[in-house]
Parts: sequence; C-alpha cells; structure tokens
Amino acid sequence: MRALRWDGSRLELARAVPSPTPAAGDALVRVALAGICRTDLEITRGYLEFRGTLGHEWVGRVVAAGDAALLGRRVVGDINFACGRCALCAADLGRHCPTRRVLGILGADGAFADLVAVPERNLHLVPDGVPDVAAVFTEPLAAAFEILDQVGAVSGARATVLGAGKLGLLVAQVLAHAGADVRVCARHPTQRGRADRLGIASGDPVPGADLVVDATGTADGLRQALMLARPRGTVVLKTTVAGEHQLDLAPAVVNEITVVGSRCGRFPPALEALAGGGVAVELMVDAVVPLDEAVAGFGRAASAGAMKILLDARED
Repeated sequence: MRALRWDGSRLELARAVPSPTPAAGDALVRVALAGICRTDLEITRGYLEFRGTLGHEWVGRVVAAGDAALLGRRVVGDINFACGRCALCAADLGRHCPTRRVLGILGADGAFADLVAVPERNLHLVPDGVPDVAAVFTEPLAAAFEILDQVGAVSGARATVLGAGKLGLLVAQVLAHAGADVRVCARHPTQRGRADRLGIASGDPVPGADLVVDATGTADGLRQALMLARPRGTVVLKTTVAGEHQLDLAPAVVNEITVVGSRCGRFPPALEALAGGGVAVELMVDAVVPLDEAVAGFGRAASAGAMKILLDARED
C-alpha cells in the first residue's frame, strides 16, 4: 500500500509498505480523506521524535473487524490508543494513559496511507448527512469542544482567540455558539476573510479578555495570551511546537491567571455539530490533494497562511 513516511529527516511517499496487521480488537480501515494539521508539521521539525506514517485526522470505511456490525461503515476515530486497564483509563482518561500510543504521533502508524489499523473501541460512526470533507474535521473539532469541558460555561464571556488558522477558527465557532463574545486575532488577510465569512469578529487583540485561547502554533503565543487576559481570567493553551517556551511567568502570578493545557476532546459533540450544521468547516479547505502527491501537499500545508490541505486516498 501507499503511505507517507517520516524517517526523522525526510518525507517520502512509499508505495510498497506492508498493509497493517490488525491486533485483537482492532479494525482495519480504508482511508478516504486525511487532513494535514500543525502537529504533523511540527513532527517534521523535531516534535516528539516520531518515526513512521504520519496522520491522525481522517475518515474512512471499515474493511475488516471483529465486530461484523462495523464492516463497510464510515468511521472516524479517537487517536489515543489506551491500555484500558490502568487507573486513568478506569477514570475515562484514556487519552492520558501512561502507556498509550497516539495515531501518527507516538508509537502508532497514522492515516496518511491507504489503510490504517485502529482499535474498534476508538471508532465512531459518521452520520449519513456529513460528507467526508466535513467528517475529516472531527478530531480537531473535538479538540475545540474540549475547551467547554474544561472551563465550563462561557456564555457572555469576552473571549479572544489568538490565531485564525484551522484550529483557531474551529475554537472561535465553538465558543461563539456557546454564547461567548468572540474576537479572533489573525496574522494573514485570508484568515481574517474566513473569520468574517463565519460571522466572527477579527482584528487586533484587546486586553482584558475573560478567556484567551492560544491557537497561534508559535512559542510566543502563551506570552501574548497572558498579557491579554484580565486579572483572574483564564488562558487555554492549544499550541504544541517543537521549539521551547521562554517567557516571564510573573503576569500569571500577579494577575492570578488560570492557565489550562488543552489537547484532545470527545468525538460525539463534534459529530453532532457537524451533522447539525452548527459549525462550518468546508470553507477552511484550501485543497484536496491526491495521496500520490502527498509530499507536495505537505509543502503547501506548511506555507504561510495556509488552511487545511486534505490528502485523498480514495480509489478512482
């Protein structure tokens, strides 16, 4: 099969990679579309030292599974492969399982390939009314909804989202639909234009926000966020970068700011929002690139101001 492989120094579309052999409890999924995200880009810059097939945002159809009810079904899947036995897993915190593998990020080959093996318990059925091009956003949209699980009600809150890339615009929509007064700070005119089309206010940051979300994808994002939050406000950190954070934490102490690290989220709220049309995602797609042109597509995703690039592994 084909797979986009990273060896630590070079991306290569390998065309004779052995198909995955599903372990007990795994399903084999034929990938339809897979999205390139900032984490994929950061891995090629040294983040987590992953080696193997990249890709963790995907949608596909099950071609082999122990559960016959899954065969032929269109699915997406949680990216954390937890042990299911430890105390954190028992507390429904499998995403923090100390022995977890993470699809395309840590110890498990990802979805930039024709086929991917995923634990059956990680799979979620895609509603019939959600097209592939929208379903591929389930994982990052779930990460946006995680903010609501972590910080609680945001209705009436003044919220600033730093960064109007893919994740930033998803976060802004989720917060706006939850009743927050949202302002997005974008670096590129095309991103500001997309925010405007979504009905999200965009412009320069204004200090004094109740909630600030760092979705910049830069090491400087947290510093900016701390300067914008009001005293006893909340900063949510969504950025992961290969570089190191170097900042003065005094503002967090003096202003008694709550800093919340935020990563993956639950898929059901994301799928419900996609099915109900509560979140617009397709306008964030810059291009759908054949898997055969994955290396070029990856380069396009890394360009300044780029939005979502999807890799298409569907058969003609």
